[in-house]
Amino acid sequence: MPAPTPFPRPIAVLMLAAIACILAGNHIAARIAFDQNAGVLLAVLCRSGLTLLALAALLLWQRQPLRLVPGAWPWQLLLGLLITVQSLCLYSAVARIPVALALLVANIFPILLALLTWALGGSPPSRRTALLMALILFGLLFALDVPARLSSHDQVGSGWLLGIGLAFSAACAFASALWVTEHKLSGLRGSLRSMLTMLVVFTATFAAGSVDVIPGGLQPPANASGWIALGVLALLYCTGFSLLFICMPRLDMARNTPVMNIEPVATLLLGWLVLGQMLNQTQIIGGAIVVSGIVLLTYRRHA
Repeated sequence: MPAPTPFPRPIAVLMLAAIACILAGNHIAARIAFDQNAGVLLAVLCRSGLTLLALAALLLWQRQPLRLVPGAWPWQLLLGLLITVQSLCLYSAVARIPVALALLVANIFPILLALLTWALGGSPPSRRTALLMALILFGLLFALDVPARLSSHDQVGSGWLLGIGLAFSAACAFASALWVTEHKLSGLRGSLRSMLTMLVVFTATFAAGSVDVIPGGLQPPANASGWIALGVLALLYCTGFSLLFICMPRLDMARNTPVMNIEPVATLLLGWLVLGQMLNQTQIIGGAIVVSGIVLLTYRRHA
């Protein structure tokens, strides 16, 4: 079967930027839902359930067999659990700190993936990669306003520290999930892998809510606007995830992946317009350094 013809690069870049903005909108909607007392588990359950239905319908339409290669089940289960942890940690961070900050911290996963690959027997980071990692971490210090917080006599809030820790945990879980995908499940069809991953996320989240692992995790929103925000976040996540998966063979991801790093920038703008969340000048400069470093880190030269 011939490979799909890639989109012209301007169209591919525009589509990836649109997908990144859709996913950014999902996090803004999540914060609105959380501000109306919606539980984190309920939000993950809504978005994973809708995405699962969409991917299952796609598999049925394509009449793809639901079979895994021998030995893949444990790794597929691990992948789903890692994405579950990533989802819960990121949404929990979004509920506690400005959404743009949560996304900036969570988007350091390329650094963690490079270090994890090296630790598990891969090649060490190149000198260029190491310098870019240092640049990203330097920018992150200012994005998180660490110098001002350390020089301030006011005590750093526990909610701020917990939010940063949760966002970092989300980055760790996502980097681990990418390693599993690349090294243990690369031979599995993307559609089947994605659908099974959402199935594990939905099942694990439902189980966690049933035993009340997170108190109030399944708490419904306090009013209609909270329910609307839950619906919007589920729809946006499902749309962004499904579009990315369906169009991926034609998007030339090897060249165009850095475009996806516009998500924290889009989140910053939407957070300001919709939520009134605004970072100070130092944080914006730090965020720009982080995003630039991540773009350069994920960029690959092509002939």
